[in-house]
Amino acid sequence: MAGNPREAEPDEAAAAAPRDTDVPALPEYAERVLEVAELIPAGRVLTYGDIAEWLEEGGPRQVGRAMALYGGAVPWWRVVRADGLPLPGQEQRALAHYHAEGTPLREPAAASRRRGEVPRLDMRRARWDGMAG
Repeated sequence: MAGNPREAEPDEAAAAAPRDTDVPALPEYAERVLEVAELIPAGRVLTYGDIAEWLEEGGPRQVGRAMALYGGAVPWWRVVRADGLPLPGQEQRALAHYHAEGTPLREPAAASRRRGEVPRLDMRRARWDGMAG
């Protein structure tokens, strides 16, 4: 064989660099879910089921899964459970966003506050109708 055999081998830096094929693509459904989440105005919310209905595909669980896996870069606190409770384990972070954005909340009764319950979203007032403005 003519030439230097090392010339046929890729250099170490090129071999270590990630290739486009090494990075999993964002699933099309998740991309659509995230696009809707980005449309929700500050101070308003949509439920997981609302987004599924908007997309005319999947259901609340599929939307929740997409948000859990890929939703960290979008306003995740605006995609909520239908009962108005903040995302379990993220209550304080979500509440900080709700307070900053003026999202309508229902404060728990005094006895519930003593038990450590957090405010719920006032879904009647906070739910976005999908219209601009």
